[in-house]
Amino acid sequence: MTTIGARLTWSLLGRDRAEIEIRTDWAGAGGADWAWGGGDGRGVRVCVLDSGVDVGHPSVGPVASSHTVRDAVGGGVEVVADAGGDSCGHGTACASIIRMMAPECELHSVQVLRSGYRGSGDALIEGVRWAVDQGYDVINMSLSTTRREFAQALHEIADRAYFGRSLLVASAHNMPVESFPWRFSSVISVGSHEEDRPDLLLYNPAPPVEFFARGVRVPAAWPGGTTRRCTGNSFATPHVAGMCARILGKHPDMTPFQVKQALFLASANVRRA
Repeated sequence: MTTIGARLTWSLLGRDRAEIEIRTDWAGAGGADWAWGGGDGRGVRVCVLDSGVDVGHPSVGPVASSHTVRDAVGGGVEVVADAGGDSCGHGTACASIIRMMAPECELHSVQVLRSGYRGSGDALIEGVRWAVDQGYDVINMSLSTTRREFAQALHEIADRAYFGRSLLVASAHNMPVESFPWRFSSVISVGSHEEDRPDLLLYNPAPPVEFFARGVRVPAAWPGGTTRRCTGNSFATPHVAGMCARILGKHPDMTPFQVKQALFLASANVRRA
């Protein structure tokens, strides 16, 4: 039996952690130390599906591959290799947070956003489909679309990722609006808390968003060798992607379902009854 506190959604900002304390009689099966303690993400392939990555930034470290989605000759879009680079800084920030959380993971980049944080639904769908087809272990999606016409295609890809053992870790929208793919149950969805602890994970007992991670004034890399303090669910998400990489590095045979359970058991607000 599990008991929960006040119901909430999307974000913990301005709320007290005590409101979501959970007591369960089986949480002792795991915990953060068991889930990822001593892990560094070695052997885990993490894809940052975003605005690209500044591959020369020291806080990002090695980037194993860099691709972009572009218009194809004859129509449609295609994924092609490129030399790296970031159209607006967002992807570099997310990549640096993942590197901080899981320093030995293998980072990859797929650019689907252009300047002004803009991108087409076709580019988003093709980028995430391609990333799933590559079999990346963790795919960080600090972005979403509010356009319902893309929901079905994203839902099918998310389910294929789930059963293919690729973890989609996606940001909840910063506002309480309908957007995708974070709303899908096959995805690990992330919102923000405001505590200054990168290792603090909290489970949300009142979905749709499932987990809260650090998302306020997060120190992150920015193109050109600089850094910024970034706020939003976009920057909470790579914390959880890094945790997933550490879990898979330590427990490589885990399925997405089991990783979700490990995250639940590692959440600081889950207590033994």
